Amino acid sequence: MARYLILAASSAIGQCVWDSLRAAGHDVVTTARDASKIMADHLLDASDFDAVDTVLAQAGPFDGVVNCAGSLLLRSAHLTSRPQFDEVVTASLTTAFATVRAAGKHMSAGGSVVLISSAAALEGLANHEAIAAAKAGVIGLTLSAAATYASQNLRVNAVAPGLVETPLTSALLGSAPSRKISEAMHALGRIGRPEDVARLIVFLLDPANDWITGQVIGVDGGLSRVRPKVRV
Repeated sequence: MARYLILAASSAIGQCVWDSLRAAGHDVVTTARDASKIMADHLLDASDFDAVDTVLAQAGPFDGVVNCAGSLLLRSAHLTSRPQFDEVVTASLTTAFATVRAAGKHMSAGGSVVLISSAAALEGLANHEAIAAAKAGVIGLTLSAAATYASQNLRVNAVAPGLVETPLTSALLGSAPSRKISEAMHALGRIGRPEDVARLIVFLLDPANDWITGQVIGVDGGLSRVRPKVRV
């Protein structure tokens, strides 16, 4: 049995990761920003360096940590305000950095850190400037941290989902025409499910897969790499 920490466990993907790890018999500690969605073990803002550091110091040791924090803003750059941009960067990149920072400090015996990037950081998508910038930062962070902490056997990887059906994307997928367009962008012809992403996260957390580090793996129905035939 391993011991894992899920930051922002109230997200749809975070809850799926929690379910999978618990079903496999692991000990799982969770955090959330508030208690309205889940009864988290610790209430904290995952962008707060000191708060994340304290959880890893006091609730560990952990074999793996995953940061599931994030946000979604589909708006062109010239229509994005500074507060909106700051919110996106804080939710996706600052939380990721706080996770790596604390893991590097407290997981001296090694383990696995999994971050969440996005297919939008791998493929140019219109009106994704803020989220693409933040998630591209997560990729750079993943690569650098993997190099830095390899000597202590701490692996750092990222998953890069396509469009996943969650409460966060419900407005985008709420109409039939919008859903059809979104599905057509993915070569496999469907929107992702939280469990699609969770399975990859659990794989990367598993100590059995301890020769994988510095990787950014798309779980996106082909969105970032494949151009399907036009469906008519």
